[in-house]
Amino acid sequence: MGQIPANPLPNKYGVIMAEHRRVDAFLTSLLAICKPLDSFEMPLLDAHGATLSEDIYAGERLVMRAGSRIRSTQIGLAASIGRDHLPTRPHPRVVVLSAGPDLVEPGTTLTGQEEYETNSWLLTTAVREVGAVAYRVHSIPDDEDELQSVIEDQLVRADLIIISGERQDDSFDLITRTLSRIGEITTVELAIEMSGRHNFGQIGPDKVPVITLPGDPIAAYISFELFVRPMIRTMLGAATIHRPSVSAKLEKAIESASGVRSYIRATLSEDAQSVMPLENQEEISTLSDATAFIAVAEQETHLSAGDTVTAVILERRYI
Repeated sequence: MGQIPANPLPNKYGVIMAEHRRVDAFLTSLLAICKPLDSFEMPLLDAHGATLSEDIYAGERLVMRAGSRIRSTQIGLAASIGRDHLPTRPHPRVVVLSAGPDLVEPGTTLTGQEEYETNSWLLTTAVREVGAVAYRVHSIPDDEDELQSVIEDQLVRADLIIISGERQDDSFDLITRTLSRIGEITTVELAIEMSGRHNFGQIGPDKVPVITLPGDPIAAYISFELFVRPMIRTMLGAATIHRPSVSAKLEKAIESASGVRSYIRATLSEDAQSVMPLENQEEISTLSDATAFIAVAEQETHLSAGDTVTAVILERRYI
């Protein structure tokens, strides 16, 4: 995998601008600032949902492997062999916030250029689905001083901070300037369709990892799946950090822009042998309808029905 350049130049905010568009290299850099959380013994009920940090034996027989998610059956197994605690890595604490002068909470009436703040709701619940403790910040800062104050207030309870802005990314500079005041930040432009600039780095005295995502909800969710989910899984000490993927037959032709990687929302067949791209990819409804992403490489601009593609499995949703 490629790496972000060792000595890139700072931009006008003092933020490092990486001439770097490779998705795999970006992920490598993110994982480098996210270490597995320290392990400790947790009571059985508290350990539920966390990650096992050591192999568990019943006598000489291995019964639970390190890196596995502690589910109800494992709690029962632990109790059956006389254990009332398990060595676990705790749930990472993830703070999610949005910033921008034109963002308003759902439930209010829009005026002028305002838009409903969507990303923090989407991302907070996505964080919980990965197995972390998620805190949604209810305020929406619209200037640097307010945003800095909100971020600094959250540092005491955060193992990771996620920030997003407005759909048009008008707030990206606001977020970048603010983060540059309190930490070491790198800005990256990624070659992903519908995506754009991201920031990442470490902030505050404890060097808490931070990542900023695009303002568009679809782009933000794709970035969450590609980058933030593996970060959280790494903090959990999970044995696998990526979604599973399968090779499947494409049921309908798709087009993709040249030079960028695309993630087409789709539905996977029950037997995982074929995948159907959803209509209206620009609509957020494709996120709630999708059970898979079709990963399209940068050099591919057209895929025909019947072609074999890589489908990243988001969930199994069968009645």
